[in-house]
Amino acid sequence: MFTERLAQAGIAPSIGTVADAYDDALAESTIGLFKTELINRRGPWKIFTDVEFATAEWTDLYNHRRLHGALAHTSPTEYETAYHRHHTRADETVRA
Repeated sequence: MFTERLAQAGIAPSIGTVADAYDDALAESTIGLFKTELINRRGPWKIFTDVEFATAEWTDLYNHRRLHGALAHTSPTEYETAYHRHHTRADETVRA
């Protein structure tokens, strides 16, 4: 029934294969972290605007200042910058 309703609405039920456990694992773990570190810890929230500003602050911290063990103890922004810098240089070397 659910799959049929999605099809009628023109919505794909999944971005991966059917019954793929890895489909939303990253998003779900990040949302869980967000709820644990921000929403539950600093609530109850009085107005929606407070949640919006706190979310922007948490996202900035997560992406720019928080060190991640899986990323060699760098922030996601630092890791991504280094990745692109490395691959850009590698591409230039191949072209030369």
